[in-house]
Amino acid sequence: MRVLLVGAGGVGTAVTRIAARRSFLGHMVVADYDLSRAEAAVAALGGSGGRFSAARIDASDRAAVTALLERERCDVLLNATDPRFVPPLFEAALAAGAHYLDMAMSLSRPHPERPYEECGVKLGDAQFERAAEWEKAGRLALVGLGVEPGLSDVFARYAAEELFDSIEEIGVRDGANLTVDGYDFAPSFSIWTTIEECLNPPVVWEADRGWFTTPPFSEPEVFDFPEGIGPVECVNVEHEEVLLIPRWVDARRVTFKYGLGEEFIRTLKELHRVGLDRTEPVTLPDGTRVSPRDVVAACLPDPATLGDRMRGKTCAGTWVKGLKDGAPREVYLYHVVDNEWSMREYGSQAVVWQTAVNPVVALELLATGVWSGSGVLGPEALDPRPFLDLLTEYGSPWGLREQ
Repeated sequence: MRVLLVGAGGVGTAVTRIAARRSFLGHMVVADYDLSRAEAAVAALGGSGGRFSAARIDASDRAAVTALLERERCDVLLNATDPRFVPPLFEAALAAGAHYLDMAMSLSRPHPERPYEECGVKLGDAQFERAAEWEKAGRLALVGLGVEPGLSDVFARYAAEELFDSIEEIGVRDGANLTVDGYDFAPSFSIWTTIEECLNPPVVWEADRGWFTTPPFSEPEVFDFPEGIGPVECVNVEHEEVLLIPRWVDARRVTFKYGLGEEFIRTLKELHRVGLDRTEPVTLPDGTRVSPRDVVAACLPDPATLGDRMRGKTCAGTWVKGLKDGAPREVYLYHVVDNEWSMREYGSQAVVWQTAVNPVVALELLATGVWSGSGVLGPEALDPRPFLDLLTEYGSPWGLREQ
């Protein structure tokens, strides 16, 4: 399999380090707007980098991405950029006759009149609108396959197939006890994406109501996370799982809640209050135009560089409640990564490594023909057991806790 990886940031670099250890990969072109960053990702592989090469690409230039895919004879485009670049990369892969895989879907737009009650444009709508064209072309766009969304969706399908006869609720729950030495505020993942998902109206699915929205940070609950992380307050956040799971898994209710912490929520609210979450450029007195959110991102440390200062574990998982053999059952399927382990084994901090391992597992399943399909599909559309078995083979097992 020949892969074009677009984006050589923290997640993209972790992808290269994981893929370099697997034999399914024929060649990976690591492309980034900053060529030096792509070259650094390849150089860091040392003697394992023979199947990798670096290239410069503007992810917003669909024609240039299409040409690069064709020139390098790539079978699949793996999108490791932020969600702003989903549309051109998604379209470039289709134009080049390549498969496509991303970890975050096309952006939403709130309802203009009732943002905290009704959905406007939902996450992924722009991609699902093109499903028939992907199917006609015989190509697969496998969307939302990082850790959340991604592994969390695989857990949902596995629970429906093997653990339950009927499901009342599926709730993705994400929490951590990570700290970063020397920083009062240092997000462990892209602040651009974090602002987007946390300040947009969260979406909830209910079978008798469909998709609807609530105010940000609604329905707080304390969830007890495994492997020493412990109780963390989680709140509703906009996330792809709520838009994906109901398409393939029968459940009465689907939610996503994130353990942000009181200080993080307070900071996000303040950024919103003063307009620093905006993406539209503003004009400075000297005529320069800048995006406030891009300025915030530039002022904070790059999450990919924080691994040596980071302590603790991160947990992604899916809580499921329903019936099995006529009796109530409640489980939490989860995946925990210890930052000390991921730094020692791969040189990548826990959050970006946990995100990166899942698309590599998916690529291997596609390369070996275990997974296949056409159209626009979420992780729930495919057999979960091979994915979970291969994730364990990668040295990062998942867990199941009866609640």
